[in-house]
This record gives sequence, C-alpha cells and structure tokens, in this order.
Amino acid sequence: MRAAICREFGKPLEIAEVTLADPDPGEVRAEVRAVAICHSDVLYASGGWGGQLPAVYGHEAAGVVTKVGEGVTDFTPGDHVVITLVRNCGTCPCCARNYRGSCESSFPLDDPGPLAFPDGNPVKQGLRTAAFAEEVTVHQSQMVAIPRDVPFDAASLLACGVITGWGAVINTAAPLPGRDLVVIGCGGVGLNAVQGAAQTNPKRLIAVDLSAEKLAAAEAFGATHTVDGSAQNPVQAVRDLTGGRGADYIFVTVGAVPAMKQSYAMMAPGGCSVLVGMADEAARSTFNPLALSDNSGRIIGSKMGHSDIRADIPRLVEMYRAGDLMLDELITVRLPFDQINQAIENVEKGIGLRNVIVME
Repeated sequence: MRAAICREFGKPLEIAEVTLADPDPGEVRAEVRAVAICHSDVLYASGGWGGQLPAVYGHEAAGVVTKVGEGVTDFTPGDHVVITLVRNCGTCPCCARNYRGSCESSFPLDDPGPLAFPDGNPVKQGLRTAAFAEEVTVHQSQMVAIPRDVPFDAASLLACGVITGWGAVINTAAPLPGRDLVVIGCGGVGLNAVQGAAQTNPKRLIAVDLSAEKLAAAEAFGATHTVDGSAQNPVQAVRDLTGGRGADYIFVTVGAVPAMKQSYAMMAPGGCSVLVGMADEAARSTFNPLALSDNSGRIIGSKMGHSDIRADIPRLVEMYRAGDLMLDELITVRLPFDQINQAIENVEKGIGLRNVIVME
C-alpha cells in the first residue's frame, strides 16, 4: 500500500510503498477513505515534537474495516468507522477517570508498530495511527462504528478536531449556563470549542483570532462577540466586553505562548484557563502565582477533550444528523492523496478551516 512518509523533519512527505501488518488479537485493519490534516501532524512533521523517523503521521480519519484480529467482537469487515489516536486500556488510573487520551498502558502496536518498508526496515506509526496512508492497523479501542449515511470527510473530523474542541468545553470545563466564555483561536479545534460553548447557553461567547475570515466563521458557529487580535488588545477587549470583570472560562485552542499569557490576564475571579492547543515541546509559559491564588484562578490542560470516544462520537454523530452540529461547514479544502504536501502547506499558512485528504 502507499503511505506519505516523513523521512526528514521539515521536508515534504514522500509517498512510497510500505507494508502493513495484519491485525493481531485486539486489533483492526481499515481502509482509509478520508483523513484531515491536524496541526499536531504538522508539528510532528516539522520536528517540533521530535520522535523517530522515518514515520507516517495522520490521526484524524474515517474509513472501512477490512480485517479484524482475534477477540474483536465490536467490528466486522465492511463497518464504517472513525479512526482516532485514543489508544486506551479502559482500566488504568487515567482511563478510570475518563482521561483516556492519557492512558498509562502500553500496547504491542506501540513498538515496533505495524509498518515497514518492503525490505523489512521499520516505519514508525506516528501518533499511534499513521493515517496518511491507504490503510491502517490500530487497536480496537481507537475505532468507533458510525452509520453508513455519514460522509467519510465529515466523519474524519470527529476523530480529533471535534472531540478536542467540543470536549474541552463539554467534558473538561462543563461550564454552567450564563457564564462568560472566550475561545482563543478559531481554526478547526477552536470552532468546535465555539460550537460546544454555544450549547452551554453562555452569557457571552467571545471568539478571538487574527483572521477576519475565521472570526466570521466563529460567528456562524455561535460566537456572540469577536475580537480581532491583530487590531486590538485581546485582554482589554475581553475586559471591556465583560464590564471589566474578565471571563469565567478561556479556551486556548492554539499552542502559542502569547495566547496562553493573554488567557491568564483575561480570567475573572474564580476563572479558568483551559489549555487545549498543543505547543512545541520547547515552549514555556509563565504566570503570576500570587494573582492566580488570590483570585482562585485555575489553569488546566485538556487532551482530546477528555473524551470517551465510544460515548462522545455516537452522540456527536446524532447531533450532526439532526442538524445540531456543523461538520460540512468546517471542510473548506478537499484534496486527493497525491496532494498531501499542498494540504500541509495550507495548514501552515492558515488557508482553510480544515483541509481534508479524500482517498480516491
């Protein structure tokens, strides 16, 4: 099969032939029909998080099951599925607290993984998925079956961007109605945070970004106010909009340290900054500990929206089918597999809300 291989950080991916192992017990093999480009894939391919090379990235996918390993009872060949990076045991301390994206267990697929070159040399399964390829073999915990009437391109977004943004609001923060909420960054994850925040009946829902196009999208997704960070001070703008008090929850959906610092300064007394976007591993953020404790503030992280994918994805699918969740509107660029480097470049330049590779 073909896969888009990262041989050197910062260089274009190379589409080449690789072999993919058949599923062992507890594993499932699937044909990829659509895979979205997430900023985490771009960070890995640029070297921002290090890791072993050569590697195949891609973790936001949907497809069709082709083979199942021994002991797999939830899937059969032909099933339509969402394919995620959330490989979890379900029983470790993190899983028991529903932090499945931070599962503490190891799996046979973790090393060496199912991918290799035709000569037998291994290829790293990036982000535990390696969905920049025609097929994947993953642990059964990473998949959720979906109805056949859900388009693959829309379904692929549920694997990461939707559960990460929506889940950061609904699962991680769970704000009560009538709160002032801010979302910093209105890309694929941020717009889903806006969608989730709008469902909590906030007093004000303020979207912050540097792009007029993305701020317009945020309004369409439910924001009541927008702040153009390229034209005004976001901290002062948020305080002005909230009568000087600040926001109860600020969701930082970009991995940018300046945005994190802005979120700390936007907190109302008793407020909370939720760090959702993943920064470069060398990034460091500072805060005023006296101000944080004096105002009973909180800074918390949210990985993959603290989602239980077997519960959240079916719920999101039904919301989509009922017209209560915008997915099609998120996809502004669709490209074939051979143009994956163009899709990655689009993400780096901020072109489009979500770039999706659609397999032919």
